[in-house]
Amino acid sequence: MTRIVDTLAEISAQYDALFVDLWGCVHDGVKALPDAVAALQAYRKTGGKVVLVTNSPRPRAGVEKQLVHFGVPDDAWDTIATSGDSARSAMFQGVVGQKVWFVGQPGEEKFFQPLHLLDNPMTIEQVPLAEAEGIVCTGPEDPHAEPDVMRPQFLMAKQMGLKLLCANPDIVVDRGHQREWCAGALAKLYAEMGGESLYFGKPHPPIYDLARRRLSALGKVVSDDRILAIGDGILTDIHGAIGEDIDSLFITGGLAAAETKTLRQPDPNALSDYLEKEKSSPTYSIGFLR
Repeated sequence: MTRIVDTLAEISAQYDALFVDLWGCVHDGVKALPDAVAALQAYRKTGGKVVLVTNSPRPRAGVEKQLVHFGVPDDAWDTIATSGDSARSAMFQGVVGQKVWFVGQPGEEKFFQPLHLLDNPMTIEQVPLAEAEGIVCTGPEDPHAEPDVMRPQFLMAKQMGLKLLCANPDIVVDRGHQREWCAGALAKLYAEMGGESLYFGKPHPPIYDLARRRLSALGKVVSDDRILAIGDGILTDIHGAIGEDIDSLFITGGLAAAETKTLRQPDPNALSDYLEKEKSSPTYSIGFLR
């Protein structure tokens, strides 16, 4: 049974590092959430380290710029691990071949910028679907269109035996009050159609390995029992934390606000019903990060 807490400070002394989701926790896709920022700043003043662990398909530098745009100050975090970086590393190692069909928005083509952390990275070429050896998906071209619009192309891709590299396992996000589809929705559709989708963000292990490496690079050796994962995605943030055997704080006022009847805090009965339905058990729950 999850324990509902009122503030991060109630439990933060038990942890030396936080793995914190961004969208729905620290910002809403439009602007920073002031209470969340203040909570992270206060935690860092006690000596704790904050690793922002995001399913953004952007490289770390791109997320840093986005944080500035949203008004998230740099004293609220220490380092960043992105699904994009984890997926880019795999792409440049050739997991979906050299010639790839790109599914995403024009601004997301920075995903293909050279990655200098690898020895002998593969040269990746973007080609039409008919010429592709694999698929790289950073998200739908139109985030408001139903994923099913991709069914004809995905049928062809499946018949060609192509693997799909998913740079963002999130199904949906809320940009302000507008819900948008993410790459995870397309990867899910492709897998349901019989194709093979490869995932590198939460809840899958590669991004947690990256987060631990980024934490170690700060000079902080932290055991898993001293790490707390924070996020609003029950299928990504919370299931990922459980899979990694680290404690979790579920932000109920994000993607599951309606289901948990969250105003300031979740309704205990609604939260219990939701967690039972999702077969999930976060260590702690809170309405909003504060």
